[in-house]
Amino acid sequence: MNSFGRIFRTTIFGESHGPSVGITIDGCPPGIPLHADDFGEDLERRKGGIQKGTTPRKEDDQPIFLSGVFNGFTTGAPLTILFENNNTRSSDYEKQRAVPRPGHADFVAHKKFGGFEDYRGGGHFSGRLTVCLVAAGVIAKKILGDLNIHARILEIGGETDLEKGMQKAIDAKDSVGGIVECRVEGCPVGWGAPFFDSIESDLAHAAFSIPAVKGIEFGAGFSAARMFGSDHNDQIIDGSGKTATNHAGGIIGGLTNGNAIVFRIVVKPTSSTPQVQHSWNTETGQTEDFSIKGRHDLCIALRVPPVLEAITAMALVDYALISR
Repeated sequence: MNSFGRIFRTTIFGESHGPSVGITIDGCPPGIPLHADDFGEDLERRKGGIQKGTTPRKEDDQPIFLSGVFNGFTTGAPLTILFENNNTRSSDYEKQRAVPRPGHADFVAHKKFGGFEDYRGGGHFSGRLTVCLVAAGVIAKKILGDLNIHARILEIGGETDLEKGMQKAIDAKDSVGGIVECRVEGCPVGWGAPFFDSIESDLAHAAFSIPAVKGIEFGAGFSAARMFGSDHNDQIIDGSGKTATNHAGGIIGGLTNGNAIVFRIVVKPTSSTPQVQHSWNTETGQTEDFSIKGRHDLCIALRVPPVLEAITAMALVDYALISR
C-alpha cells in the first residue's frame, strides 16, 4: 500500500495539490539528533526550478515536525513530518479532466478509485511525494552512520554529456529520460537473505517506488548475459571478501559481500511533454489531439539522485537495526 520497511517502517501520504504531503516513520530509534537544517542539502538537490530542464514549480520544503521529536532528538515514538504545498496551479488540470494524459496514471487511477481520486497534478501518484522519500532517507542515513551512499547521473537522452542530452530535449521541444547509478560503500558482509528478502529484492522494491523508474540492474547487469562465467565471477583476493572485480555489484546469493553495492536505474522521459499528443476523450468517446498544460520537468532524471540515495538508505537501514 503506502508503507515500506519492516523495523524502520515509512508511511507516505498526501497529494500533489493538497495542503501538504508527509511521512510517518514507525520504528525510528530514540536519541537521534534531528533538526530542520539536517534536511536542507538533500531537499535542495531534489527541488525543481534550480537546474535547467526542471519544473518551475518551487516549494519551500521546510519540514514541520508533528510528533516523534522533542528537544532536538527523536523520541522513539512515531515520527511524523509534513511539507506544505504552497505553489500549486490546479486549474491547469481541471481543464483537461476529460482527457487522460498518456503515460500518466490518470486513466488507471480513475478506474481503480471510481472517479474519487484527486487528479490535480497527479494527486497521490505525483513525483511531488518524492520529497517525503528524501526526508525519510535523511533520517535513515543518520542511523546508518558511516555508510556512504552516493548517486549520480550517467546518461541523459542517451548522451553521457549531460548538457548535450538536455539540449536534445530543448531542441526537440520534448522530454528525455536518463540512467542514474547508485554506489554504497561500507556495507558489512552478510546483510540480506536468500530469495524474497535478498538485498536486490529490497532495493528493487524501493527503487520502483520512485515515479518514472522503469528498470534496474546490479553490477554488470544486463551485460552479464554476454559474458562467460569465468569472466563474470569476481575473484576473492583477501579475507575481508574483497574481490578483484565487482560484476556482482556487491551482492552474492542475496547477501552483501563487503564490496561496494552498485546498481543503476532507468528513468523514463517525462510523460508531460510540450509536444501535441493524442488521447481518448471520456466525454465525447473520441480520440483527439491535445497538449499538456502545467509545469513539468523536461528530464525527471535530473532530480532523481537524492531520491535514489534516500530509498537506498531506507532499504538498508532495516538491516542495520536488525544487526544491532
